[in-house]
Amino acid sequence: MNRFSLSYKQWQSLGQFLSLFFLCFFLVISCSSDQGREPTAVTNANGRVTVGTTLKPRTLDPADNYELQGMIVIYNLSETLYSYELGTTNLEPRLATEMPQISEDGLTYTIPVRQGVTFHDGTPFNAEAMAFSLQRFIKNRGKPSHLLGDIVESIEATGEYELTIQLQKPFAAFPALLAFTGTCAISPEAYEIGAGQFNPNKFVGTGPYQLVEFGSNSMRLDVFENYWGEKPSNQGIDMQIYASNPVNLFNAFRTGATDVAYQSFDPQQIKSLREGASQGKWQAIEGSGTAVSYMTLNLRQEPLNQPEVRKAIAAMVDRPLIVERLLRGQGEPIYSLIPTTFNAYQPVFEQKYGDGNFDLAKQQLQQAGYSADNPVMLEVWYPSGSTIRGSVAATLQALGEQKLDGAIQFQPKSIESASFFSNIGKGLYPITLVDWYPDFLDPDNYIYPFLHCAEGSQASGCKEGASQTQGSFYYSDHVNQLIAQERREQDPEARQEIFVQIQQILAEDVPYIPLWQSKDYAFAQNGVSGVTINPSQDFPFWVIEK
Repeated sequence: MNRFSLSYKQWQSLGQFLSLFFLCFFLVISCSSDQGREPTAVTNANGRVTVGTTLKPRTLDPADNYELQGMIVIYNLSETLYSYELGTTNLEPRLATEMPQISEDGLTYTIPVRQGVTFHDGTPFNAEAMAFSLQRFIKNRGKPSHLLGDIVESIEATGEYELTIQLQKPFAAFPALLAFTGTCAISPEAYEIGAGQFNPNKFVGTGPYQLVEFGSNSMRLDVFENYWGEKPSNQGIDMQIYASNPVNLFNAFRTGATDVAYQSFDPQQIKSLREGASQGKWQAIEGSGTAVSYMTLNLRQEPLNQPEVRKAIAAMVDRPLIVERLLRGQGEPIYSLIPTTFNAYQPVFEQKYGDGNFDLAKQQLQQAGYSADNPVMLEVWYPSGSTIRGSVAATLQALGEQKLDGAIQFQPKSIESASFFSNIGKGLYPITLVDWYPDFLDPDNYIYPFLHCAEGSQASGCKEGASQTQGSFYYSDHVNQLIAQERREQDPEARQEIFVQIQQILAEDVPYIPLWQSKDYAFAQNGVSGVTINPSQDFPFWVIEK
C-alpha cells in the first residue's frame, strides 16, 4: 500500500514558494550593479554545458533521496527498469527490454533485463544487480522505501537476465512505480544492504553520465564512455549551485554565466525572463507540470459536513482569476485532482460548477440555511511561509464578501510549516490550502492518497487511511471498491473508465477542490538546443546541445 509521505510533499512545495521571500531583495539587487553576486563560472566553449540551479542535493543515494534536488541529478546518472518518453507520461522499457509479463492474479511480474550494460565502476549489470538495487531500496529504510516496501513481497533473479517480482496485492500501476528515480540500478560493488547504510556523496550507476565531482557549490558530470546507449549530445555537464538563492541564479543567467537555468525562480523573475525571451535575448522553455494545488475540506467539522456548503465553495472558486492575478499566468486551472497530462483527466468540477458561479453558490448556501444574515464562518489555513497560499486565502475572503454579500466569510489563518503539516491529519483545520507532488506518474497516485480509507464508516468518516492523513476524513465504501478495482485492472481502457467514475463522485461529494496545475520553466541561452522539461520535473541533460 502506498502511503502519503506528507512531510516530503509539503516541504518540497514549501521550498519552491519560500523563494517568494526574496522578491523584495531581488527588486533592489536587479536594479543595481553586480554587488552581492556569488562567483559564477564562465560559460564553456568546449561542448560542455553549464546548468545553473538553486537546488543543492541533500543526498545522491537513491535509497534515501526523496527530494527534487537529488532526483534531477540521479535521473541523469542512472537508469530504471522503465522510464518515460521525453516530455510525456508514456512508459517505455529502459533497463528492461520489454514491458513485464503479469500473472493472471496480478501478483507476479516477470521482467527481462538488458544485456551488455556496465556500471560506472565496470561491474556488469544483470538481473542479480537489479534485484540487489531494489532490495536495497526497501531494506535500507530510506525516506522513499515505503513505495516498494508496502507493495512488494519478494524480488529475485530467476535467470541471468530475468527478474521476477512478487507483489503483496495486485497493483496495476506497478510499472510506473518502477520508473521512480530511486528504483534505479546501482553497482553491488559500491553499495551495501543494511538499514541506514547510505552513501550520500557518490553515485555509481549505469546512466549516460558519471559523477566526477560533488562540491558545496558545484557538480561535474562527465560522459560515461562505456555507456550502452546513445551518447549525450554534449561533452558533459557543469552544475552551478546558487545556495538556494534565486537572485544569484537570476543574475548569473542574465549575464551568460550559465547556459541553462532550471529550478527555482520566483514568479516575478520568471515573468522578467519570459519577457526577455520574447525580445530574443534568450529562450524560455515551458513544461506542463504534474503538481496540483487544491483545497481540503474537513467533512467532520460543521458546517462542512453539509454537502451544500462544500458545493457552494466549489462553485464560487474562480481558477482563472487565481492563475492570472496571483500566479501571473504561471500555472493552469485544473478541474480534477488528476492532472491534464493523463488521458484519465476529466474536468468534472468545470462541468458541474464552472468558475465564479456565484448564483449557484448562493443557491447552495440558501438550501443549507445560510445567507448574509446567517453567514457561514470558515477558517482557511495555510503554511505561513507560502505567500501564494496566503494570497489565495485572501482572494477567497474578498470573493465571499463582494460576490456573495458576506453569506460565506473566510478567515485566513497561517501557522509555521511543521505545525501546519503535523496538525492536518489531526483534524484541527476546517479548510487547508496545500499541494501534491506525485511519487510516480499514474492517475492512481492522485486518487488513492486522497480518497482511500482503510478504516472508517459513512457516519464517523475516515479514522485511518489516506483521506485521514490529508485532513478531509472522507469515507466512501463505493470509492474504496473502485480504487481496488482500478488497482487490479490490467486493461487500460477499462481502468480509465473506473477513473472517470471516481472523478465524478469526487465532484459530487467535494472532499477536495482542485485549483491549479503547475507549470515549469527553464531558460536557455541562444545557441543552446534540446532543453526539455519532463512532466515529472526530471530534467534530461543528455539531449542538451550547444
